[in-house]
Amino acid sequence: MAKFHGTVRKNDLEGGFWELVADDGEHYQLRGAADALCKEGLRVQIEGAIDKDAFGIGMSGAYLDVKSWKPI
Repeated sequence: MAKFHGTVRKNDLEGGFWELVADDGEHYQLRGAADALCKEGLRVQIEGAIDKDAFGIGMSGAYLDVKSWKPI
């Protein structure tokens, strides 16, 4: 599992989805995120895995399967 740091954002594309805008500028669509994580502007550390083979309608970035998270 890798650790990612960034800010949670709501992307309104195609009906909306939650994403992590990582500190390095990458965007990841959050998958398996708890409701408490899905808050606009929340700064977090997420532990999870990137699924590079998945493709979604958001086309914002790779899926990030959330294993655990904490606010920072």
